[in-house]
Amino acid sequence: MDDPGVLRVVIAEDNYLVREGVRRLLEDSGEVDVIASVGNGTELLDAVRRLAPHAVLTDIRMPPGHHMEGIEAAHAIRASSPETGVVVLSQHADESYALALFADGSAGLGYLLKDRIGDLEDLVHALHEVRVGGSVIDPQIVDTLVRRRSAAGASSPLATLSPRELEVLREMAAGKTNAGIEQALFLSTSTVEKHVNAIFTKLRLPETGVHRRVAAVLAFLKDDTGGAATSPTRASRLE
Repeated sequence: MDDPGVLRVVIAEDNYLVREGVRRLLEDSGEVDVIASVGNGTELLDAVRRLAPHAVLTDIRMPPGHHMEGIEAAHAIRASSPETGVVVLSQHADESYALALFADGSAGLGYLLKDRIGDLEDLVHALHEVRVGGSVIDPQIVDTLVRRRSAAGASSPLATLSPRELEVLREMAAGKTNAGIEQALFLSTSTVEKHVNAIFTKLRLPETGVHRRVAAVLAFLKDDTGGAATSPTRASRLE
């Protein structure tokens, strides 16, 4: 009988050695059962259909095109199997890929850099988060955006956030709850609530709504690209 506390995960990665390494890493955590590991998008969709995993961990690029097959598969999985969460791994901190992934909503989706493979706690946290319909964006995406917006000057909404609010925003992007932010930044409950509310107010986000933490990050991403997801540039496709 399956352990209800263990995540049933499918891995999609065309490099066999990387795929097996990630499988062993996840299973050694004791929190994950890798029920299938596949090498392309077609095999991934078939495995999800047959096995109904809790979550999927997929590379962003796979055969045959090595472009955005992982994002395309994520959209297909969320449409056909909404109970399955998907974490997409990429080598680049390019916000246009994140925008493409979250174009139709952020529920049950995560976008992490491949560097996170080495941080088992972050990786397993992301899989748990998408399983329950949450969302995760790699904090490095936020850092890239912070640097770009800081260079843009005071016209950016980012300029209105304090250094501590930016730290809180990074933790929010990683899918952490207020309690998780308290532990990460050694802040009190009331202080975290104050900073979170200030971020929502400064970004002019509605008082209610699902996944406002991800919305706070996407507000910057969308503003930076004119309010819509754009295709990654040719240069950013080179890995």
